[in-house]
Amino acid sequence: MKITYTLTDESPALATYSFLPIIRAFLKKADIEVESSDISLSARVMASFLDFKDELAYLGELVQKPEANLIKTPNISASIPQLKATIKELQEKGFKIPSYPDNPSNKEEEEIKAKYQKVLGSAVNPVLRAGNSDRRCTKAVKEYAKKNPYRVVEFNKDSKSRISYMASGDFFDNEKAVLIKDNCEARIEFVGSTGIQILKDKWKLEKDEVLDSTFMSVEKLFKFYEEQIQVCKDENILLSLHLKATMMKVSDPIIFGYAIKAYFKDLFLEFKDELESLGVSVNNGVAELLSKIESSSLKDKILNKYNEILKNSAPLSMVNSDKGISNLHVPSDVIVDASMPAMLKNGARLWDKNGKEQDTNALIPDKTYATIYEAVIEDLRKNGTLNPSKLGSVSNVGLMAKKAQEYGSHDKTFVAPEDGEFRIIANGEVLISHSVKKGDIYRANEAKNDAVLNWIDLGLERAELSGAKAIFWLDEKRPSNKIMIDIVKDRLASKGISLSDKLKILAPKEACLESLGEIRAGRDCISITGNVLRDYLTDLFPILELGTSAKMLSIVPMLNGGAMFETGAGGSAPKQVEQLISENHLRWDSLGEFLALQASLEFLSQKTHNKKAKILATSLDYAIGKYLDNNKAPSRKTKEDDNRTSHFYVAMYFAKSLSEQNEDKNLAEFFSEISKELESNEEKIYKEYIDAQGVAVNLGGYYKLDDDKCNAIMRPSKTFNEILEKF
Repeated sequence: MKITYTLTDESPALATYSFLPIIRAFLKKADIEVESSDISLSARVMASFLDFKDELAYLGELVQKPEANLIKTPNISASIPQLKATIKELQEKGFKIPSYPDNPSNKEEEEIKAKYQKVLGSAVNPVLRAGNSDRRCTKAVKEYAKKNPYRVVEFNKDSKSRISYMASGDFFDNEKAVLIKDNCEARIEFVGSTGIQILKDKWKLEKDEVLDSTFMSVEKLFKFYEEQIQVCKDENILLSLHLKATMMKVSDPIIFGYAIKAYFKDLFLEFKDELESLGVSVNNGVAELLSKIESSSLKDKILNKYNEILKNSAPLSMVNSDKGISNLHVPSDVIVDASMPAMLKNGARLWDKNGKEQDTNALIPDKTYATIYEAVIEDLRKNGTLNPSKLGSVSNVGLMAKKAQEYGSHDKTFVAPEDGEFRIIANGEVLISHSVKKGDIYRANEAKNDAVLNWIDLGLERAELSGAKAIFWLDEKRPSNKIMIDIVKDRLASKGISLSDKLKILAPKEACLESLGEIRAGRDCISITGNVLRDYLTDLFPILELGTSAKMLSIVPMLNGGAMFETGAGGSAPKQVEQLISENHLRWDSLGEFLALQASLEFLSQKTHNKKAKILATSLDYAIGKYLDNNKAPSRKTKEDDNRTSHFYVAMYFAKSLSEQNEDKNLAEFFSEISKELESNEEKIYKEYIDAQGVAVNLGGYYKLDDDKCNAIMRPSKTFNEILEKF
């Protein structure tokens, strides 16, 4: 009889100050406890170094239990600059935590850095996702989106925009894979001129899991960047780099750094010694370069060279044109799964230094998944701009459990210290080996058999329930996918199911093109994918269809019987926090939270046979429909509806529905009084919310929010607060 609600970062965290008291008040009437668990970036840092409860570890244990019922809001997947900013803020607040050592000089600093490495990137999701992913658009949300389509930017068929990836030498080209025959212990070792270095030992592999490893040639990566910079100069199109430096926290910052080395090649040649002495790490972006040269006697000369390159080289796409922040500024500023759909729905254009839209060359060095975005541009060029008022929907069933595939590779990703060979060895046998050159980026990935079989079954179940076409996005030219295709076919055969026009296996590019064809015809389609494509597609199609990915219902049925309900893929929205601080207006849309809570209540009612929980779930579903129909989503403009008013209206509609249901008389009587109070005070409550806007506010922190200040800011309606106290 318990739901666990996570406390995270930025916009979702601020919204929680307003929404959680409402949830607790309503659910108390069904004897449902709502506990909170702080897994914010600052909380994870403090748990690593201070005597604070490790909430992430607690939740990691909880999701293994059949009673797990977790609502998870988006959290920061920290880059090093974000981590350093968090550390600085906590230190200024008096918390005794160590600074981040870029280059550890002793064992103590090495241990500190190792602890921080566990906080970096997507430290949360792999721990909590103890099941595979079922993410889809609800009927109410889809119908609303069709009636109220977002403003479409027309795609010009003469557009010079494109997706560029390496012709050879990337992770796709170099992949090798095996199916593990028996449970065993393995190790990863590097063999070079100085002997054998063991990089990972006592690594437990399980029977029938899919193991693969690969590497990226940094020599070919650098050449690729140089070629694309020249293309952008010649054609006067924007250069834009799209990676996942948060989730792929070891490999992608390095790939990002090589782009900076290539773009500012002359600067790094001319000032090599000075930049090395300043400890500039290109992996942290241009922002670190600009910050660290402040103390240099050569600052002016370096800046002159920097500005000269910006003027004469390829034009860069901008994250913030007004502030001069480019695509190469910070690795966490441009996250491929969000940035590419945003570009594609904007007529496949991004913004230049003057804030003007321009055709763009989107660089995604590894071709493994880059081709799905290439497919979208090909489709737009052939069939014209997508019309969201007529599109069907692409849902996703994603392989995610047990840190599947690339998203579980962090502890198995290494940079070659010299020319040599990476080997994976088990029982004295070399399972996979790769000859590499110094600097090449190597990684190994795995997918456990029980997770894979559960994923296949979940995909087939969704296909049967929906009646929609289902496509397994697997490429037989990729060794790990080839093994996976055999597993899928064997699983289908065991169930007496055959491949057909309604159930296919296609390589990602072909699958994307076919899915676009389906939704253009107004039909729904299910994508059944691996872990990375799960992440990419649950932004790509929702953004193309709805204008946002934050409105998706995301369910993670756990392998052990519990469930997690994620509140959309909209990120943690730092720009919205900026607006709140300056104008006291939060435009974060909590629709994802509403959908997650409704699904969570439904799940709880099924698990515990709590009739009141079922009534609450049905009534909340009605309230969400009213919220959409009455267009109570937050506006971008101050002194209009915002996140807080959206919570009030959902509460009012929720109470109204509960008062009108006839399955529980006591609930109906109680909520009849509450409903009357909310409706009779609607204008007064709304005015209290609107009157609070239009002024600057102080959150008492950014990464470590001040609870008292944020409660006051996010709950400014005295009248509404007093009504909630009557619960």
